[in-house]
Amino acid sequence: MPSLIGIDSGLTVTKAVIFDVDGRVLSVARRHVPQEMPTPHYVERDMSSLWIATADAVREAIDTSGRPASDIAGVAPTAHGDGIYLLDRDRTPLGRGILSLDSRASAIVAAWNRDGTSTEALALTGQMPLPPAPSALLAWIKQNEPERYARIGHILACKDWLRYCLTDTIGTDRTEASTSFTNVKTQVYSDEALHLFGLSDLAHALPKISPSARIVGAITPSTAHLTGLVEGTPVIAGLHDVTASALGIGAHKEGVVAVVAGTYSINETLSPEPRPSEGWLCRNAIETGLWNNMAISPASSTNYEWFLDTFCQSERNDPFKSRTIHERLGSELTEALTKPSSLLFHPYLFGSPFGSQANGAFLGLRGWHDRGMVLRSIFEGIAFNHRFHIDALKAAFRFDDVMLTGGISRNPIFPQLLADSVNMPVIVSDTPEAAAWGAALCAGAATGYFTSPQHDPRSLTSIGHTFFPRADAVAMLEKRYRLFIEATDILAPFWLKLEALSENEMTTA
Repeated sequence: MPSLIGIDSGLTVTKAVIFDVDGRVLSVARRHVPQEMPTPHYVERDMSSLWIATADAVREAIDTSGRPASDIAGVAPTAHGDGIYLLDRDRTPLGRGILSLDSRASAIVAAWNRDGTSTEALALTGQMPLPPAPSALLAWIKQNEPERYARIGHILACKDWLRYCLTDTIGTDRTEASTSFTNVKTQVYSDEALHLFGLSDLAHALPKISPSARIVGAITPSTAHLTGLVEGTPVIAGLHDVTASALGIGAHKEGVVAVVAGTYSINETLSPEPRPSEGWLCRNAIETGLWNNMAISPASSTNYEWFLDTFCQSERNDPFKSRTIHERLGSELTEALTKPSSLLFHPYLFGSPFGSQANGAFLGLRGWHDRGMVLRSIFEGIAFNHRFHIDALKAAFRFDDVMLTGGISRNPIFPQLLADSVNMPVIVSDTPEAAAWGAALCAGAATGYFTSPQHDPRSLTSIGHTFFPRADAVAMLEKRYRLFIEATDILAPFWLKLEALSENEMTTA
């Protein structure tokens, strides 16, 4: 029976997942890919190390799948969006890849906001530039690393770098192309956009755009040797992981808001016409003539991971405990939810909807608050940040369903909190490895096994669980959310002052 590989490379883990063409997972292999933070606001990774780790994961997935590599009909990558992975004209990595958590270009974006560039970009490209956007990062490199800038031969996204490593071909897909330089109306590259950002001399470096479900190359002999794949296996263009996750749970369609609770708070819905707004990014959907409206910020379950890493590391690593850390915390969290609490949390440890200057904060913290109460505030803060984005989309688009995926969604407490926070039913898909399956759907469509990426062979209604809002919880959380927003507005003037404290301490140390 034929199988498909979806490669999913996130901000900390790269993985290879092999699926049957009916959607059943045959094997999963993961590799941790370290981030490098040489100075505040820089978040990078070594490009060659990413490829070697990914190739190792592919080989392991094949070895543990119980199927020969010759059964694999196609391979498609997906990966974190934004950031940049640069090659020189000889197709050699030009420094480390820059990840979407990077905020070195914040000052450039702030200047664009002041001089009107961002407003022009919104009308032309469908989005206000963010610090990790290719436009902002390339402008930063031009200003601060002119020698590196002069050597740029190819501008790639993370999944496009993996495609190059698999096939020796350079290109991108429609979803990834629209991160900075496409005209929002025509959905293709715009010379005017490059000129707006002062990057006209990089037109030669933009990768050719292909549909997400198109074969763009084949496994090379060297890649076959490294990964265990069969030489000549088709490789498909793939897509941005935000879109892949929605596709993988059956939510890349109109009338639905897809919520991905991962490193980023992702909230997206499709429209048949472009509707640019400061509140979201209006980018290309998989199909021409559809737009993906994405309200996002790096302020979701990464806050929970920070809590675990900072305060629970010894317990996480203790092999003699009878229950996992998630089970122990679950009981503490359940108890905390039965008690009144003055504690609120702003989940802005790594970013926010208000820019990189925002800070995370515990408000109302008292000496009698235990670990469960602190964790409750973190879960609520994550849910409230998703609600902030969903409310913005709800004002402009109609959707009847909220569909949720992401690691934290597997804890039933979170989807119930989200349902109560947004006062809408929340459907949690039981799809394992949703982004990888979204990529595999593209591979299956390109190789003729599916009519299109949207023709999921599974019965989607039978693999989800719906959480319905509870009237008493809705009323309680509405009050807490209003205070959460009010406190955000009050604290905003202090964010830059707090950031300046750390900068002053660094210069005097």
